[in-house]
Amino acid sequence: MTPTERTRTYWLEHAWLGTHVEPDVAVTVSVGGSPGGRDGRITAVHQGVTTPPPGAEILRGLTLPGLANAHSHAFHRALRGTVQVGSGTFWTWREVMYSVADRLTPETYLDLARAVYAEMALAGITTVGEFHYVHHAHGGTPYADPNAMGDALIEAAAEAGVRITLLDTCYLSSGFGDPPDPHQLRFSDGTAEAWAERCSVLKDRDHARIGAAIHSVRAVPADQLATVAHWAERRRAPLHVHLSEQTAENDACLRAHGRTPTRLLADHGVLGPRTTGVHNTHLTDEDVALLGDSRTGTCMCPTTERDLADGIGPAAALQRAGSPLSLGSDSHAVVDLLEEARAMELNERLRTRTRGHWTAAALLRAATADGHAALGWDDTGRIEAGARADLATIALDSVRTAGPLPRLGAETAVFAATAADVRHTIVGGRHVVRDGAHTLVPDVPRALARAVEALRA
Repeated sequence: MTPTERTRTYWLEHAWLGTHVEPDVAVTVSVGGSPGGRDGRITAVHQGVTTPPPGAEILRGLTLPGLANAHSHAFHRALRGTVQVGSGTFWTWREVMYSVADRLTPETYLDLARAVYAEMALAGITTVGEFHYVHHAHGGTPYADPNAMGDALIEAAAEAGVRITLLDTCYLSSGFGDPPDPHQLRFSDGTAEAWAERCSVLKDRDHARIGAAIHSVRAVPADQLATVAHWAERRRAPLHVHLSEQTAENDACLRAHGRTPTRLLADHGVLGPRTTGVHNTHLTDEDVALLGDSRTGTCMCPTTERDLADGIGPAAALQRAGSPLSLGSDSHAVVDLLEEARAMELNERLRTRTRGHWTAAALLRAATADGHAALGWDDTGRIEAGARADLATIALDSVRTAGPLPRLGAETAVFAATAADVRHTIVGGRHVVRDGAHTLVPDVPRALARAVEALRA
């Protein structure tokens, strides 16, 4: 330790250490101003510490690494409830979504996103991947600061106390050569080169990483896919893409290009270890092999996929093929990464009528280390020396979690607990949520209500 560093010790009643639950774990964290970059990192993990050390903060329950929400559209939170009236499809839902996007400004987006990210922190999420495509003012006119909307999201994450990977999204077309429709003009930079020029101005910050996204193969012309991929490659940044969420998109891609969206992405150099396909729902066997062989990741968003009646993607087959799995809450029908993990397994049980496709440990890895890796935070998502001190503690004495043996805490967390059971959330060694209350956003429900109401005005 240098003279300017301070340490803090947390005593974890039970800790998930990647493969198992360990009782009585003491974690030491550097929280000082170290110029070597150790601030907010775990410096030591000691097992078998049966008595909390003097001055240690005691975390009762099961402590996990902080959860990673690998796919978010923050403004979709304003749709909750509204889109449950009546029937329809993804495409009718999309029209309601556009009506909310039309009303966003940098100021209202800051307020809404801050409240949404605070809701995530209450759910144990310490890092969010924001798939961001509402870039410009009405009609596609750039703001005076062309990145005003993205900057608002980065600032919202800081004010909510969480990390963010801003996946700045290229969105140029309404579908396979068609120009953007009036709702989509706010999303478009005109060309991929103009997109790259604008988002190159964005810079990483202590709590923020800048990544890239291709909205979909229908929204970025094939001859411009490589521009986005090369931008991400040069910066070694994560690259995400909505992939085969809808059969209609697959059919349109086959008509336009004579190949599946996955093959189209492969042919233009988009796939690879830093790329994550979001949803990956309607895939051929060849698609699965292409994604697995290239080590392209898969982000499943089960609560949104079922809410929008998208279908159940082949997550188990993708993982067997070599595609790492992560999880996202996407449209925020609910914000609960434990439910996303549980739903991935339970969806597969429904599809196959067999049980046990993933262990609880494997599902937790998707929600922690693998989710963080998909967002470019390779040093986050583990309780070990050198990792960032991001933690989430789940109560083991609630009406949902009481009863099972503590050594089954991982199984209890995944298959019984909910976001309501998160007791503490720690980011960089500092409490963001303490005893179920957010320390930076005093009244999160009210903040959410006010932000959503402002979009209705």
